Amino acid sequence: MRLVKALFVAILGLVVLLGAAIFLVPTERLANLAADQFETATGRQLNIGGEVGLSVFPVLGARAQDISIGNPDWAGEGELLRAAEMDIGVDLMSLFSGRVAVERVVLQSPVVTLRRAADGRATFDFAQPGAAAAAPQSAPSGGAMRELSLAEARIVDGTLRFVDETSDMVLDLAGLNASLSMPDMNGPLSLDADALLNRQPVTISLRAGNAATLLAGGLTALALEAEIAGAEASFEGRAALTDLVLEGRAQGALPALAPVLAALGQSGSEVPAQYRPIRFDGQVTRTASGQLFLREVAANAGDLAVTGAADVTLGGARPVVNAQLSIPVLNARGTGGGVDSGGAAASGWSREPIDASAVGLIDGEIALSIGEIRSDSGTFGPIRLRTEIENARAVTQIREARLFGGDVSGQFILNNRNGLSMRAVLDAAGISLMQLLRDTADFERLNGTAQASIDVLGSGNSLHAIMNSLQGQGSMTFSQGEILGLDLAGMLRNLDLGYVGEGTSTIYNSITGSFTMAGGVLSNDDLKLDSQRVQVDGRGQVGVGAQTLDYRIVPSALRDAEGNALRVPLIVTGPWSAPRFRLDMEALARERLEEERERLEALAREEAQRLEERARAEAEARIESELGVQREEGESLEDTVRRGVEGRITEELGRGLRGLLGGN
Repeated sequence: MRLVKALFVAILGLVVLLGAAIFLVPTERLANLAADQFETATGRQLNIGGEVGLSVFPVLGARAQDISIGNPDWAGEGELLRAAEMDIGVDLMSLFSGRVAVERVVLQSPVVTLRRAADGRATFDFAQPGAAAAAPQSAPSGGAMRELSLAEARIVDGTLRFVDETSDMVLDLAGLNASLSMPDMNGPLSLDADALLNRQPVTISLRAGNAATLLAGGLTALALEAEIAGAEASFEGRAALTDLVLEGRAQGALPALAPVLAALGQSGSEVPAQYRPIRFDGQVTRTASGQLFLREVAANAGDLAVTGAADVTLGGARPVVNAQLSIPVLNARGTGGGVDSGGAAASGWSREPIDASAVGLIDGEIALSIGEIRSDSGTFGPIRLRTEIENARAVTQIREARLFGGDVSGQFILNNRNGLSMRAVLDAAGISLMQLLRDTADFERLNGTAQASIDVLGSGNSLHAIMNSLQGQGSMTFSQGEILGLDLAGMLRNLDLGYVGEGTSTIYNSITGSFTMAGGVLSNDDLKLDSQRVQVDGRGQVGVGAQTLDYRIVPSALRDAEGNALRVPLIVTGPWSAPRFRLDMEALARERLEEERERLEALAREEAQRLEERARAEAEARIESELGVQREEGESLEDTVRRGVEGRITEELGRGLRGLLGGN
């Protein structure tokens, strides 16, 4: 009992002695002592320019005005922090022992300026020069950083400016309220803050496993939750402030993009409603060299789900991305097509400017696999694509594509280096013409199966400009189908335009042809249609840009029930949505006149031949009579005449000689 009583008296006396010492120590001296200890612990200068008031309860400390904390020497002029007032409470016993045990720090209306230099050094890195040699995975083995503890630090109505010279990013926060706690330098650190970033709300909650390791730039356990303008993000794993090294799992949700861009001082278009909200979940690793590795990625944009992995390399002119992505189902229903639902001719191609700037944001290679595409016209897939992007030029190789009932292969090139241009080099087989033309051009008058090869190029800043600039070439073969709304055989057989319209059609076995394109106009002069009763040639132009038709169909063989041949050209003109068909009666009249002329010429030739043969027969009979010879079988008329003349001459010579010789 005596021992306990003696200890109690000794402790009570010590408290009285320390209390008296505090009142005897001037406040300026106490403030200077705190400033010296702060500089020893952090390597930064703490200046107290205003009055200092002593605080005794509930902790021992001081309230000072005009407070500033300096930057490291390499940062030049300027301050890390300036506050109108700071209230600090310390453990007096720890000061006497050489430790800094801060119980409370309250900064009123501070202005904080944080800077990351282009070489990666940061003004908010409090690691001592000697700590650089320590392993980043563990706390420094010694040094004053281990002697600093902070029970609570609060910022009230502060302003923060962050300048990152490595990415040219500048952020300004207003109305900052924050709370920081690290009771033991070798223990956990917690930070909670909220502010307004460009008038958009921002909240941050951070938990670190080891304060000394984190502040020294080492790798330590870290959990972070942040919200900006309604967007949420979280990270749990390990991290190092120096070089922003990360290793852990990240999650995020983005209800809308525009408010986030506004908070970051940027502007841009909003994500379409059907692709909101955007969610992300995956394993993230970022190395000190700036490489970012994403694994086990699962992202959602509305109902669109994407899984895969990606490697991102930063630090160059553009981030280099190498990714493998998979989309099980892509729902494109209700998104519309290239022409308005009211008809192609009514509105034409869209004149809205195309923003292709995204193709210049990254370089790299992206492999995309789509299991199924659901559109208003049907279900397509599977589709496998591989895209290489370099300096705003993307080349997409189509490795597999099941579209419109057939298969498509080839490549598509998008170039935005000096204005937007597009090129398609494609081969297609087994394509449903009805489905293709209905979905791409709102044209539903041709059915069948298509094989095609095309190479076309277009340029411009809108779909209208691109379609009106198309140039290139190609060939096509359509097999086993029909032309809807046109009974070509009935029309030509009866010369009746009533064979055009709903319920009529022309069944064909094949259609073949090739084409060239220039200025958005497709030209063709070798179209051939083969059917059971119609053999047709065609030539003309299709205005792909203007969505018009100017085509001439010429039957090469058409027979009615009696087997009479007809040739009646058919002209197709007008817009795609409402083409007009008419028989070329002028050409028909010219053809009939030509047929009559040929008939009369044939009759004339026959009559001339008959007269010639009659005259020849009469001449032969007279020659035979006068020459007294008979034409032998197979003998030419010339030989018969020669034989008759020779016989007459011989007879006359013989008679003359007998008269001369007296008949002897």
